[in-house]
Amino acid sequence: MSTATKLMTAEELLTLPSGRFRYELVKGELLTMSPAGEEHGAVIMNLAVPLGRHVKANKLGRVYGATGFKLESDPDTVLAPDIAFIKMERLGTLIRSYRLGAPDLAVEVISPGESKNKIEKKTGRWLQGGALVVWLVNPQTRTVAVCRLNTETKSLSEKDVLTGADVVPGFSFPVSEIFC
Repeated sequence: MSTATKLMTAEELLTLPSGRFRYELVKGELLTMSPAGEEHGAVIMNLAVPLGRHVKANKLGRVYGATGFKLESDPDTVLAPDIAFIKMERLGTLIRSYRLGAPDLAVEVISPGESKNKIEKKTGRWLQGGALVVWLVNPQTRTVAVCRLNTETKSLSEKDVLTGADVVPGFSFPVSEIFC
């Protein structure tokens, strides 16, 4: 006899208590994550602040932090990148629930315990869900991988400059500054 697991919906996910854990939902299955460490948080802000300033100054769209994006329904998938960007032409009225669809840019800062397989699956979900680009920021190797659908991943080291290319026009930032 098999036991059926009840899948969670995005609406149920939204009602979970915040604070102690972070949550995501993949095909209805709840993923619980511990809060990010200090280095992780500092790296996020080192990139989010200049990205946000550039986007706001040039009226390019909106930058989000730790916001849930509903990528699939029935069963639901809700992921929350560390940083996200949506172009001005795709913005709508802010809602209290999760944003439907992927951001144009999803930024994931890789935690020490994350496996390569988990990172690849999450990157694939973002790109298959409609993200134009995913930046994988790795504090351990001090690199940034720039991932696009059906394109070879570009790896940047501390001597390189990260650019927004066609997704965040005019944005450029030294990779070394992300990790200081």
